[in-house]
This record gives sequence, C-alpha cells and structure tokens, in this order.
Amino acid sequence: MNIKSLLLGSAAALIAVSGARAADAVVVAEPEPAEYVKICDVYGAGYFYIPGTETCLRIGGYVRYDIGAGDVGSFDGATSFDHKDGDEQDTFYKNARFTLKTWTGQETELGTLKTYTETRFNFGNRNGYPSADDPTTEADEFNSNPAGNKNVSLNFAWIQLGGLRVGKDESAFDTFIGYAGNVLQDTLVPYGDFDTNVVQYYFDAGNGFSAVVSLEEGSGTVGTIDSYVPHVVGGVKYTQGWGAITGVVAYDSNYEEVAGKVRLDITPMQNLSLFIMGGYGTDDNLTDSSYAIDAGGRGFYKQWGGNWAFWGGGTYTINEKTSFNAQVSYDEWKNLGVAANIAYDVVPGFTVTAEVDYLNAGKFDDANFSNFTNADKKSSIGGLLRFQRSF
Repeated sequence: MNIKSLLLGSAAALIAVSGARAADAVVVAEPEPAEYVKICDVYGAGYFYIPGTETCLRIGGYVRYDIGAGDVGSFDGATSFDHKDGDEQDTFYKNARFTLKTWTGQETELGTLKTYTETRFNFGNRNGYPSADDPTTEADEFNSNPAGNKNVSLNFAWIQLGGLRVGKDESAFDTFIGYAGNVLQDTLVPYGDFDTNVVQYYFDAGNGFSAVVSLEEGSGTVGTIDSYVPHVVGGVKYTQGWGAITGVVAYDSNYEEVAGKVRLDITPMQNLSLFIMGGYGTDDNLTDSSYAIDAGGRGFYKQWGGNWAFWGGGTYTINEKTSFNAQVSYDEWKNLGVAANIAYDVVPGFTVTAEVDYLNAGKFDDANFSNFTNADKKSSIGGLLRFQRSF
C-alpha cells in the first residue's frame, strides 16, 4: 500500500465519521427579536404601549417642596411650642410631596377607554397650632406640631369609557367650571369641596358646547351622603376663541340645599387671561344649629360664607419663563382674600413660585364666626415659596 492510497483511505474514514456525528448535531435556534417598548402618540406625549396589549400607558407626577411663613389663617404659617419654656411661637410651615400619576388609554368599539390615578405622599409639619396636654384626661394630647410623614392620599382613581366616568375624582362643581385661578392658595374664600366618588357623564357637542351630569358621594362629616340619595351636579359650558362661559348647579342631598356658580373666562390678548366667577347658594338648613350634624353654614358645595361670593383674577405671561398670577375673593360674611404670585420656569419641568396671601375675616369678632382657615386673628398675612419638578 503506497502513501497515496493510505491518505485517501484516511480521508474517506473521516468523512464517514463526520457524517454520522452530523446526524446527531444539536441545532441552535435563532434568537427571537427583542420586543422594545413602542411609542403611543394617540393621546399625547409620554405614552407607550404596554407590551402585548393595545393599551397606552403614561407615568408621571411631580416632586414638590413648600416653605411657608406668616399666619396660620393665610394657609402659609405654623406655630410650635418653645422647647425650653413651652411658650407658643411662630415657625415655618414646610411640606415635601411626591405625587405619582398614571394615565391609560385604549380605543374600543364603545369609544375611548381611559383611566387616571394620582397618589400623594407628604412629609412635614402642619399649617396649624400645637396642642397642650389636658391634665383632666389620661390621654396625652401634647403635640408641638412636629414634622413627620402624613397620611397617603388617593386624589384620583377613575375609569372613563366614552363620556361615562366612575370612581374617585374631584367634584364636577369645581372641575367642570374650573378652579379659582393659578394662585397657590385659591381657597381663602372657598368655592366648593373637592374629594368625592362620582358616577358622571360628560357630553361634548364638538362645536364649543359641552355639558356634564354627576352623581356624587361627597366626603367628610358634613359632605358624605347619609342615605341612598346622592348629591347631584349639572353643568353647561360654551367655549370659543375669546374664552368661555360656564355654569354649574349642585343639590346637597344631606341638607336639601342648592348652590350654583357662573363663570366668564376671557383672553383679551395673547399673554393675558382673566376670569370672574360668582356663586350663590341657599343655606337655611346649613345654618340650622338644631341639626344633629351642624354644618355651621358651610355645606359640601356652598362652602363660602353667606349666600353669595365672587372670585376674580388672571394670569399675565411676562415672558416665556415668567408669569404673574393674582386672585381676589369676597363673600357675604365679609371674608376678603387676596393672593398673588410670580412663577418662574428655571428650566423646562422645574418651576419656582413665590406667593403672598392675605385674608381679612370680616366676622372674626362675632360669636357665630365660622372659621374656615383656622385664623387666630381678624387679618392674616403670609407667604409661600414653592419648588416643583414635574415629569
């Protein structure tokens, strides 16, 4: 056997062995392409598709830090006990807040299916007074108004299909007609309570006309319904390029009273927006002290003092970073509120606002004075500095 024959034989043997092993070889599957998050631009910026679904999700919120000084009655100040001698003295009101928001949206054969949630976490002291221990009781009531974690609040948690909304919301008595300006302390003269569960229907004609009907549970001792009969809110709005005119009316099922508000919004120039809002409500039962739960003249909807009140103000955009906001409010009980601030956008998403607030409680010296702001004197003044990073 020559060398050439030997080499050919060896090659044939190797081919045969390789063929046998190839029959048993493990085939490695091709990796599946990674499924990246898809952007959803149907409902605005920030939404993305939840993988494997047709639902669009957005996650956002803000981090806020407030520093307040002045009187408790302007919602800006706080007091505490001196650690050495126990005397009550003024101190800062400070509060840090983290707010988490979620939005979802999906198109269905019955219309757009949406949800919205908002949860708030707070740390700080209270816009209030310290409390001393009552020696006649066994309980320890001493509270120097210390800073600490506060209750977590669920401010919104609703589901909406088309125009039908159910869940936790703020009252349509406030949301449909709008809040009282862009000031931080817009309730020096209150214009209605907020937190409530709702079953409501919103209608938009598409030509500037819209309407809402809302069945509401209310909240708090005075506001929560005491039977199967809900509070009822209805509203109509007409919006055009010049602004809007809106009206809402509410029936308080606990005290069988009615309250309403009418509002005019106008934009006389591109960088100026103004509003005026008036409220009127009946209050015979709200002021009846024979009720087991005495409302003290302030119900869930008619929270202002007396039958009537008004609020007015506006926003002037100084430049692309700076705006000036102001509000004046007054009610039949001679409560006068004034608030004004400068809001400055340091960078996109980060705003610093400095505000000054004043309240004159007209009936402070009266025996039946209803103290909404917890003021300890007739005239209260204070200021608030807010830092907020929104995302």
